[in-house]
Amino acid sequence: QVQLVESGGGAVQPGGSLRLSCTVSGFTLDYYAIGWFRQAPGKEREGVSCISSSGGSTYYVDSVKGRFTITRDNAKNTVYLQMNSLKPEDTAVYYCAAEKRRYTRCSVNREYDYWGQGTQVTVSS
Repeated sequence: QVQLVESGGGAVQPGGSLRLSCTVSGFTLDYYAIGWFRQAPGKEREGVSCISSSGGSTYYVDSVKGRFTITRDNAKNTVYLQMNSLKPEDTAVYYCAAEKRRYTRCSVNREYDYWGQGTQVTVSS
């Protein structure tokens, strides 16, 4: 059974850091691009970052560029989102998702095939 499990969320002060993990099972991570999305209460889901199956293509939404870094460790079946200089507007439930079609470049605007359950990130004083 395909499963994606996010972890690493929590509460942090503005300016702090968190590292989110997305661990997959039931399939080989090497063949999938991974996207990170977030959704705050009352707001639409937003694509935050993605990484291609090879790791050669990454994307960051402008609001997190320079603060967030996405990486993947296929041997551990895990994708990470390092979040630095966190701001209150980063508060949301963060989801990882897998896209099984192997494009050269990743995109948060295509449909993803599998989704995790989400992990809460709260940034407040």
